[in-house]
Amino acid sequence: MHRFIRYNPVKWIFGEGSIKRMEAEAASLGKNVLLVYGGGSIKNNGVYNDVIEVLQRLEKKVTELPGVEPNPRLLTVRKGIELCRREKIDLILAAGGGSVIDTAKAIAAGALYEGDVWELIAQAGKVKEALPIGVVLTLAATGSEMNNGLVINNEETKEKIDWHSPHIFPKFAICDPAYTVSVPREQTVFGVVDTMCHIMEKYFRTSENTELQDGFSEVLLRELIQIAPLLLREPENYNYRAKLMYASTSALNGTLDLGYRGDWTSHVIEHALSGIYDIPHAGGLSILFPHWMERALASHPDRFKRFAVEVFKVEESGKSDLQIGQEGIDRLKEFWSELGAPSRLADYGIDNSCFEEVADQAMRRGEFGRFYPMNRDRVLSILQAAL
Repeated sequence: MHRFIRYNPVKWIFGEGSIKRMEAEAASLGKNVLLVYGGGSIKNNGVYNDVIEVLQRLEKKVTELPGVEPNPRLLTVRKGIELCRREKIDLILAAGGGSVIDTAKAIAAGALYEGDVWELIAQAGKVKEALPIGVVLTLAATGSEMNNGLVINNEETKEKIDWHSPHIFPKFAICDPAYTVSVPREQTVFGVVDTMCHIMEKYFRTSENTELQDGFSEVLLRELIQIAPLLLREPENYNYRAKLMYASTSALNGTLDLGYRGDWTSHVIEHALSGIYDIPHAGGLSILFPHWMERALASHPDRFKRFAVEVFKVEESGKSDLQIGQEGIDRLKEFWSELGAPSRLADYGIDNSCFEEVADQAMRRGEFGRFYPMNRDRVLSILQAAL
């Protein structure tokens, strides 16, 4: 187990009716609020009215930035930065899922940065401060509500890049599972897939003496496998929504990172892919992740054996570690397929015409992957297999 330091200052406010706590959390964070949200679903499901009611009681002046895209755009971030500077914004409130939260984080950092925000993100620059951020979560998937990371698309250069800073942790995250009961089926499936991938990106690593961490990851994965089909049959079931929301936040708030370092290969390749093709992030992961697993299997059969046995309860008798590991991968593919997640790039109409460009984007920071080191040829082989 490696040394670690855990720092997470986000106040996680979880459960039905949590919006009532926002009044106390936002009261001291200034008078001018930028409310950031997506395509308007929060106006249909009641979240918008709940948020505005709290802000009105606090006598906040609200400026709105609607229309955040599923793959958040740099253009929208720049628009938000301009609003912050013009309206002298004190607090950015993100009401939505990961794309909305990531956009709010980029705006918060960029509003107090002298240069262009893309320069900051693309060059992994550091900032000394950012505007405070609050979150009202409406989609359980990315875990961005309780971490210091973001991913932004530059539509002009077709780059999709992640960036981290201790200054962009939200001050508070209102996480009411009731706010997610109206999430459409496809987005619910993608929330399950994204959460599982966040867990598995850390689970597949080479650190030793991490049985406790392994067990937590395995419990979360088993629970997701159990509840996902039930949730799709009963999308308004609060208890199932609560379990998915808890798992998605826990998957990426630092809880599973203690004492080891993850791999993140599939995310690097998917960011390059969706930066060019603008496909749903979790849709890309559901296609790519199993192909990465099949290539890493021979290097670490013992790890994949544990995954197969502990997560999918694969029978060990009379099988080699490689056979057991492959059966675990096959079970994962079958599970995602049964949920309705895509399994081939062809499902999005993608051919191999831009694979060289995707590989170039994936390799922009050099070779990567701690568990199964990646080079350009290996990236291309995964893409080709995923057709």
